[in-house]
Amino acid sequence: MPRSTVDEARTLFTAPDPAARPMMRWWWFGPDVDAAEIDRELRAMADAGLGGAEVSFVYPLRQDSPEYLSDRAMAHLRHAAETARDLGLRLDVTLGSGWSYGGSHIGPEHASRRLRWEHRGLGPAPLAVELVPSWPGDEIVGAYLGDGVPPSAWRALELDRDPSSQAARLEIPAGRGPRTVLIAWSTTTGQQVKRAAAGAEGPVLDHLSADAARHHLAVVGERIVRAVPAELLGSVFSDSLEVYDAGWTAGLPEHFRARRGYDPLPLLHLLEVDVPAAGDTPGSPGSPGSATFREDFGRTLSELVQENFVAVCRDWAEEHGVRFRLQGYGEPPITMSAQRGAHLIEGEGAGWTSLTQSRWASSAAHLDDRASASSEIWTWVHSPSFRATPLDLLGEAHEHLLLGITRFVGHGWPYSAPDAAGLGWTFYAAGALDDRNAWWPAMPELTAYLTRLSGVMSEGRTGADVALYLPYADVRAASRGGHDLWRACRAHVGEEIPALLRRAGYDIDLIDDDALTALDPAAYPLVVLPRVHRLPAAAEGWLDRAREAGGTVLSVGSPAYPAGVAVTAPADVVDAAALVDHSLLAAAAQQAGRGTDEGAEGDEGDEGTAPLAAAVQAALAPPVSLEGAGGEIGVVRRRLEDGDLYLLVNTGPTTRELTVRLREPREHLEVWDPATEERMVLTIDGGSDGGAEGGPDGGAVRLHPYQALLLVASGQAVPDRTEQAGQAGVPTDAQRAGTVPSAAPAAPAAPAAPAAPAVEISGWTVSRGSAAPQEVELPHLLGPVPDADLSPLVFEASVHLTEEQLRGRVELDLGEGTPRPATPGAQGYRTMLEPPVREIAVVEANGQRCGVIWRPPYRLDLTAALRPGENRLRIQVHGTTAPAAAADPETERTVAAAHAAYGERFQQQQLERMLDGADTGLGVVPQLRIL
Repeated sequence: MPRSTVDEARTLFTAPDPAARPMMRWWWFGPDVDAAEIDRELRAMADAGLGGAEVSFVYPLRQDSPEYLSDRAMAHLRHAAETARDLGLRLDVTLGSGWSYGGSHIGPEHASRRLRWEHRGLGPAPLAVELVPSWPGDEIVGAYLGDGVPPSAWRALELDRDPSSQAARLEIPAGRGPRTVLIAWSTTTGQQVKRAAAGAEGPVLDHLSADAARHHLAVVGERIVRAVPAELLGSVFSDSLEVYDAGWTAGLPEHFRARRGYDPLPLLHLLEVDVPAAGDTPGSPGSPGSATFREDFGRTLSELVQENFVAVCRDWAEEHGVRFRLQGYGEPPITMSAQRGAHLIEGEGAGWTSLTQSRWASSAAHLDDRASASSEIWTWVHSPSFRATPLDLLGEAHEHLLLGITRFVGHGWPYSAPDAAGLGWTFYAAGALDDRNAWWPAMPELTAYLTRLSGVMSEGRTGADVALYLPYADVRAASRGGHDLWRACRAHVGEEIPALLRRAGYDIDLIDDDALTALDPAAYPLVVLPRVHRLPAAAEGWLDRAREAGGTVLSVGSPAYPAGVAVTAPADVVDAAALVDHSLLAAAAQQAGRGTDEGAEGDEGDEGTAPLAAAVQAALAPPVSLEGAGGEIGVVRRRLEDGDLYLLVNTGPTTRELTVRLREPREHLEVWDPATEERMVLTIDGGSDGGAEGGPDGGAVRLHPYQALLLVASGQAVPDRTEQAGQAGVPTDAQRAGTVPSAAPAAPAAPAAPAAPAVEISGWTVSRGSAAPQEVELPHLLGPVPDADLSPLVFEASVHLTEEQLRGRVELDLGEGTPRPATPGAQGYRTMLEPPVREIAVVEANGQRCGVIWRPPYRLDLTAALRPGENRLRIQVHGTTAPAAAADPETERTVAAAHAAYGERFQQQQLERMLDGADTGLGVVPQLRIL
């Protein structure tokens, strides 16, 4: 990928790339859809600034739905693709219904499989027994005998197999005392496709089998591409691999033997029982212990899912002239590097300090030198449906950007039949992010903002200095068959190690064994080994070369690499079963607890992380040092051909006054505000005394809650200032007079100005719908009660202004908002701020629309619409649709009818929390500030 220049990034900032617009997952229920409503919803997406949709066929919501892959369903899909093309939108489609791939066309020979173990206690007497499958598709794999209690020695037993019936005769000779026999069966997992459309019910396919993948593509994929030509499709999509316990496939022993060099069948019991072996090392032949065998077994599973699912789907897509987009994590244990086999890489999961699936995906893209990786965003955002706010969507998007993501697929947009009762249809979980939201007037501004940031942050190459090694060998050695490699790695690494690095200003990429084969050992100056006890020889050799190239390797609780700098590991323990990012986002509560000055530059960490903090600082200063960050400021760096681009994000609910130092300063420094499109050229020359705050040692940046700014350093590197750099200030409110061209003379940032004089506004009235205005005393909030009326609250008042007051800029100021505590038991990402307006304010002055206020800082420039004398202000406050959803009796009726017709394919989630905090109105007395 060619490296971009600062000028190219600047062009994308001012004229964003339409390809960077967020998309939406578009749930088609049934698929019971109507052409006219398809057109209406696509037009609504286009009007809101969205870039397209990904069609996802899910469960029906009313009786007599057309079936999946029926002529009617495929005709509507073709119609949607053509309409999307005409509107300049992209349309993608999932190659299956619900998730994971599967359906009625999948029989036992193609269904996902696992090993099922029988444990039988025996005495010393001999025994002959017929082993008969207990379920269709069951196959006997092996039998193993252990002597003693507990068994101290194991051996494989001979089976007299009957190929016609899959039965086998087992003869166990006499012994000397108590014994245990283990019987291994290959059985289908029984997992059915989740949330399947009508006619799409059936088993999940075997993702370890190329035959199963090809069969699915022949039935489902061919039907879709016959209906919709490849030129109308942006990509074909596979959701995350959620094939639980998938740890076996037909022919696995032969695959294992060819790859690992020994027969697994005599040793298969080592998956089930713990048997140590002296000198147990990865890949050792002969009689390995359980750890080495499990490692080899897990590695084989990873290779099979990469070759027999990812590569098969990619090859099929290329044959049909369309791109394959993949969420490459889950079960079977797909590796991070395997994602590079897809044309488009996608993740999910917020939590900017954690190893979410989004970090897994962006790291794979970075290692493959790709410009972008996408993520499924807003999954379960501020659950339940209709409770999320525009600020929630913004805050979560920032976290994904901090995780290295640069393209978004929103989760999601529920298709709703035009004749559906009540509010209409919603997905069982996640946001209902469509034009039924009362706050929808803010959506075009949000999508424009995200488009701008997504485009700019796709420029250049990753600027991560720190590589965090994924401990596959340790994870596999602890696994007993099928497992989720991403989840197990995150649990093994823990939360403290990545959180310390991120809060200290370092950006990270994950690296794995597969990536090391082509990765330059000098690519990352700092490599962190997290709790590594088993290290493949190839990885050890790469680490040696990284040190020889001048890098530092920190062996954090990692005795497997004694040549590294030994560091005590934090003591945090994470349960892999609890790592469900899209359901319970621990990061929100974690960040809320960091609302102090912890995490600022020089923070030595707590007792558990202090050794790691000291070792990291000694090895490498962060690219951006932040004083006053409180552990809530995230940083991402992109390397440009002639400069560096830094994204700074306040992930918390309080304003942060920061001192910023660049490790590698350059001649010129610009600050770009993606919310206002304003840019200011600054200087890092400390010789100027033009009111600059700070000097060559630092500069001031103010970040409001959930605000992001871009710092762009360009020109020659500043000599003799390699450890700390100068001003990184942003313009004060009084200085935001427009865009300064890059060729303009550099000007220093002024210190923060005192608060501008305020003009109190009195005589407010409020009205709603057709009701007459009534005098009201502010603040005025309507409590969270069921209310079918989605009309905005309209606040109006008059204010007198003089010509003198209008010589400067006049802003409407609603205040900052206040932090709020985490909500116990809440699901999904949510911002931790009580905003002054619930949730957006559409502002008019003298009949002229001035804009929308929906995010910090809650201010809006009214200057152009004001005049000397009396001025009439009108503020339309739109809340969420949650009160109307709580008042809608049709939701329960729709769900009950769907269950009666098609069975319980879903359950609505967290409806009892619909009204939590769902106030509507103004929580402050608005002021005008004269600047």
